[in-house]
Amino acid sequence: MLTFILLAILQTTIRARFEHPVRELLELTGIGVILIGAILLGARVIDRRPVSGFGLSFDREWWHSFAVGGLVATAINGGALVVSLGAGWATFVGVMRGSGDLSFVPAMGIVFAYIALAATWEEFILRGAMLKNLAEGSNGFVPRWMAVGLAVTLSTLVFAFLHGGKITHPSHYGYYLIAGLVLSGVYVLTGELALSIGFHVFYNFTQSAIFGLGHSQQTPELLAVDIVGPPRWIGEEGLVFVGFAILGGLVLIAYIHWRDGSLELNDRVTSYTER
Repeated sequence: MLTFILLAILQTTIRARFEHPVRELLELTGIGVILIGAILLGARVIDRRPVSGFGLSFDREWWHSFAVGGLVATAINGGALVVSLGAGWATFVGVMRGSGDLSFVPAMGIVFAYIALAATWEEFILRGAMLKNLAEGSNGFVPRWMAVGLAVTLSTLVFAFLHGGKITHPSHYGYYLIAGLVLSGVYVLTGELALSIGFHVFYNFTQSAIFGLGHSQQTPELLAVDIVGPPRWIGEEGLVFVGFAILGGLVLIAYIHWRDGSLELNDRVTSYTER
């Protein structure tokens, strides 16, 4: 709750006083400070567990999984672009567009850092902190599978609610519910945030900044396209993105099964580890 309040104050204050590109740099710095502060405060004062207990081990295997998540997200957004172009729902209009007052490479760097911090914050708050604490707290009162299911359901509902500002029809919540289930499912099967953070960061970044398929989030675009198809298929929560989000989740689950040899709820999700 504290991070929500701090982020709201940060954005309101900065956007009222500063213009592009200083505004983005200040917001980026502020979000980074709030994220790091939330992780350290949660670990040392609130949960009293090591940072790795949230699923942030940052070892070699962690970064390998992060990269896998990023590659899967990039591939499915590339597939969404191919389908959109092939169906005539998007038209290619150029390359390296929309960087504004900045040159293209620095603008892309700022956008990536902004998206990476925002996505990491969501994963830490909703999966690493909320989901894990809900699962730990209810485990023992109800069967373990039920505790995890309850935690996944509640954190996914909050995830969808947080994106309500983008919703123009109640049915659009389905897209965010599916995305939340994918990210939560990956977390409870691995006990780590690596795959979910990698997937979340590169899904948001490549969809808008690389393949030009962003709607509410306007960024510089490596491949610039005009969206001309029906919103039902190619809109912010269109069926193209829904389908590829599900496909991405299935690929991630297949990777976990290949890597671990099985698909089981990870003990770290319901086990408390002291500092």
